[in-house]
Amino acid sequence: APAPAPAAMAAAAAAADDYPLDVCPVSGEKLGEMGKPVVVTHEGTEVRLCCKDCLPKFKADPAKYVEMVKTGNVEHAGHDH
Repeated sequence: APAPAPAAMAAAAAAADDYPLDVCPVSGEKLGEMGKPVVVTHEGTEVRLCCKDCLPKFKADPAKYVEMVKTGNVEHAGHDH
């Protein structure tokens, strides 16, 4: 197989386990682009955020973001960095 591009390698590293998303459910940013993802767990479900700035939005409605992880379906408003 051809070697992946560096950006793809970061995404592949983030998705090397069974975590279903390669983007932050809060912002839609690709995980790893803002540095190491911020990992939180809500009721036993791991959620990975692109940065600590997304934590307050996650904490405001954690069930919504946990559902995105469970379904693998991300709908987000996004934010500016």
